[in-house]
Amino acid sequence: MNPLDALRDAWFFFRQNLLQIILLCLPFLLLEAFLSLQLENLVPAAKVPFYDMLLGLFFYPLYSAALILFIDARSRGEQPGSGGLIAMSLSLWPRFVLLAGIGTLAIMLGASLFILPGLWLMVRLVFSDYLLVLRGLSPLQALHESLQLTHGHFWPIFTCVMLVMVPPWLVGFWAGDIAAEPAGRLLLDLLLGLFQLFTTVVVFRLYMLRTGDNTASHP
Repeated sequence: MNPLDALRDAWFFFRQNLLQIILLCLPFLLLEAFLSLQLENLVPAAKVPFYDMLLGLFFYPLYSAALILFIDARSRGEQPGSGGLIAMSLSLWPRFVLLAGIGTLAIMLGASLFILPGLWLMVRLVFSDYLLVLRGLSPLQALHESLQLTHGHFWPIFTCVMLVMVPPWLVGFWAGDIAAEPAGRLLLDLLLGLFQLFTTVVVFRLYMLRTGDNTASHP
């Protein structure tokens, strides 16, 4: 499993399908970013991170499941419609929310003990979204299977994930204070959202390299 090969293939796919990805996912990213801005005027500052996390748990399964289904269909030469992908993501939403909630709590618990356990769990659970969406596994089954699939492949996956996640983290940290105006914050959130979409494509490529299976059993 070569991280550079995965990044190259993912970038090629992302670039070739960028318009369709934007049309599919941008409405969710835009609504999430807009609501996040509104929350800052409605709740105490100390509670904003908590409500932002809840917003993420609500919206992330919608556009992430739709994107995973889109990548899977395109990898098999199909041309899926956005309406059908969104309908399927809505049907997956309850299980995906549960999966995202369990995974987030596990990673936060690991990070609270020390940052390294949090990073270790993030990498070991990185395939769980794909297993739930493409194989129809339950949240707990997806988490367990991700631990199995990533066993013995931690460092290649870690390297690849860090290469695509660290730059947006740094951009968000550096530009967070600069983008003080609502329009600037909105643009920054959308930019970081696009980085997240690219990360989804990269991890999908890693998932395919690990499983070697281009067919999926949708629920």
